[in-house]
Amino acid sequence: MARDERWNVSHGKDDVARFRASGAWRNRTIADDARDMAASDPDVVLWVEGDNRLTAGEAFAQARNLAANLHRMGLREGDVVSFQLPNWTETVVLDIACVLLGLVVNPVVPIYRDAELQMILADCGAKILFVPEEFRGVRFAEMVEKLRPRLPGLDHVVVVRGAQRAGATRFEELLEPGDLDAVPWPVQRPEAIKMIMYTSGTTGRPKGVLHTHETLARAMQACFDHWELRRGDWTLMPSPVTHVTGFSYGIEWPLVVGTRTVFMERWHAAEAVDLVDDFGVAVTVGATPFLAELIEAADKAGSRLPSLNVFGCGGAAVPPGLIRRANSAFANSCAFRIYGATEAPVVTLGYLGAAGADAAADTDGEIVGYEVRVVDDEGNDVPAGGDGEIIVRGPSLFLGYLDPADRQGALDADGYFRTGDIGRIVNGNGILVTGRKKDLIIRGGENLSAKEIEDALHRHEAVREAAVVSMPHARLGETVCAYVIPAGPARPDVRDMAAFLDGAGLARQKYPERIEYVDDFPRTASGKVRKDMLRKRIAGEVAV
Repeated sequence: MARDERWNVSHGKDDVARFRASGAWRNRTIADDARDMAASDPDVVLWVEGDNRLTAGEAFAQARNLAANLHRMGLREGDVVSFQLPNWTETVVLDIACVLLGLVVNPVVPIYRDAELQMILADCGAKILFVPEEFRGVRFAEMVEKLRPRLPGLDHVVVVRGAQRAGATRFEELLEPGDLDAVPWPVQRPEAIKMIMYTSGTTGRPKGVLHTHETLARAMQACFDHWELRRGDWTLMPSPVTHVTGFSYGIEWPLVVGTRTVFMERWHAAEAVDLVDDFGVAVTVGATPFLAELIEAADKAGSRLPSLNVFGCGGAAVPPGLIRRANSAFANSCAFRIYGATEAPVVTLGYLGAAGADAAADTDGEIVGYEVRVVDDEGNDVPAGGDGEIIVRGPSLFLGYLDPADRQGALDADGYFRTGDIGRIVNGNGILVTGRKKDLIIRGGENLSAKEIEDALHRHEAVREAAVVSMPHARLGETVCAYVIPAGPARPDVRDMAAFLDGAGLARQKYPERIEYVDDFPRTASGKVRKDMLRKRIAGEVAV
């Protein structure tokens, strides 16, 4: 079954022709890129992770073997390959192999546990899952073993950097030479769906975001051009490769534009300073905590990071003072705010250099490659300078959500994506985000659904009603606060509630860091909880 039929969503022929004619789309995939680079410069090291070095030639050869073995295992065009892996070089090989076979990749963030992982794998119909044996104290292989009886469609589990396990395959076995001639290599279709990535929704059920080869590559090319980078420039990638940022600019950027990547398995600011200076890193993209801690670590190390020309900071609230501190501390005015979403990667790309220093700090960046409108609740453009919902469209925009129900209302009649963010147009071609409609908590760049946490809390016998809101946090920007109307005299504390949520299989990042017991919530006349008032209340009580 062809991929577009399998997923029941595609770009129209007019869009494909228009975007290709304009040059926004390039009519190729990273499989084409990998093949060409392996032929022209096989020994160039494109990805570094600790002591591991992966060249263009090695990546393509390993990917071909992996693809052949996946085909032998029964994987066919349009099947879903999920992976829940750290920033390891194996993810590069896996990604290329999937494109060679026409498989749909599904990156899953490693913070997810039983509940989230089961939902995602079942929703997208994953046929195979790649996990580490263990990472950061979590035994992923054991977790998946417990889930498999509830996932009848999951045919295979592959353990990466682990021992042989019953019912699972070791990744290294799949790199052994396969029968390449036995594979009916599909014709590459760049407009076809290549990735499904889940992002938290306001309903508590993650939404599957669908991207094609073309949409993702367009965002990567736009960044490369706007940031005035060069082939061979090094990128430091601390963001997870299972996020759209790490996936695009860590795994795929070297193939699309010729940059090189230094992966960080886990963030450590002092190590990041060493890596930037040792490799002459030119660019990195990360959330607010990364930038704040990099400033402090560089100062402590006595380095001004002279090679760093770009630090795109986004994914969470970015204080203007932080950008100014960075541009004072570093040798170059390299830091700026950027804005986007999994559905619409990098809508803004930042103001560069000393000339744009004020705009880089005070706005969320310069619009590049998107059409952007600011509208009221009826979809009408607000007056110039006024606040409204930010809606966007362009060649990097996702196709839609996997679930047809999620697609309802996501795009307007003209194809603009309703971001759910409130803001205004500034400086003629910039965006300033001033709030959001979405009931999300953005913790260190990670979107957490308040509704999902509330649903879990409501299963606790001591909770009659819960309202979860964002709470200011000095390092992470926001974290979780739960207002609770108790069902009786019991008042479980933060530790007790964390143990309960752990038993429910939620990621620990979703545990409330503060619980406020109240008799009732502020409500509208219709009874809806006034979360804006709760957010204001907790912000007034927490010193950041």
